[in-house]
Amino acid sequence: MPEYVVWTQSRPNRPIFIVWLAITVGINVLALIVVDAMFSGVTIGHWGPLLVGAVVLTLGNAFLKPILAILTLPLIIVTLGLGYFALNVAMLALAEWIAGDFSIDGFWTYIGATIVVWIVNVVMQAVLGAISGQNVKRPARRV
Repeated sequence: MPEYVVWTQSRPNRPIFIVWLAITVGINVLALIVVDAMFSGVTIGHWGPLLVGAVVLTLGNAFLKPILAILTLPLIIVTLGLGYFALNVAMLALAEWIAGDFSIDGFWTYIGATIVVWIVNVVMQAVLGAISGQNVKRPARRV
């Protein structure tokens, strides 16, 4: 009788939307604090603009960016992914535009700030995944 290997990935319990939103906004607040500290061309006022910018960045990345990525998929493919990076820059620009007392001056500051926001998000998601145990790969199960 042949042996089949079935790759399974257990689905973790999905947190409710509000918990996910709070965690993601918190990570983006941290990312914007790091960006504000690293770049002299970035100025973010007190907590109000920081929270508004983080919420806009979170909601833009969650809902608007996937739609824009589908619409610009040919451009993303032709540019070998640089078009997707441009979408990330656009999400940061949207957060800056909507939040008052939040400004980013200069093209290269946008590029650097986008990279730093991405790095902070990747690191914090990995840390939270390690803490919750969700990023642990399970071995194949033999059937």
